[in-house]
Amino acid sequence: MTEIRTPRLLLRRWTDDDLVPLSEINADPEVMRWIGDGSTLDLDQTAEQIERWEDEWDDEGFGLFAVELLASGELIGAVGLSVPEWLPEVLPAVEISWRLGRSFWGQGYASEAAHATLEFALQDRGLDRVVAVNRAGNDESENVIRKLGMVAEKDTAHPEFGSLLNVHGIDLTEYEA
Repeated sequence: MTEIRTPRLLLRRWTDDDLVPLSEINADPEVMRWIGDGSTLDLDQTAEQIERWEDEWDDEGFGLFAVELLASGELIGAVGLSVPEWLPEVLPAVEISWRLGRSFWGQGYASEAAHATLEFALQDRGLDRVVAVNRAGNDESENVIRKLGMVAEKDTAHPEFGSLLNVHGIDLTEYEA
């Protein structure tokens, strides 16, 4: 089982116990407003999402981690790597992304987990490049992207929803953790 420990977090594979806490995060309109078309997800949709993430782990050797607080064991969200098949113009690429419950925003958890994920991508998976795609106007994600040392590459439109997207990239051979 793949696990990464940071000073405050445990990044790990998904378990059945994660379904309800993640569905509560996915049901928050503020959390989901920057993801896809901005719709919230119910329990069944969250279960399908976790299943897709776990399938990607099996198929690609990476995926989105469940992120929990080391101090309490509480699930705070998801951070990890995926193939952004929904945006064919950036392929072949691996995307880093994150989603945390609102009560965990502004505490550096997304940056801490994302840094650990980039190290995982480079050192454990041998990836040489990672992208981040965020909706224009999502200043919080933009801030995490800057902290990761990612560089703006281009703007494009979401192929399904038409929203403006900012694509950033980082060459992991130059990445310094």
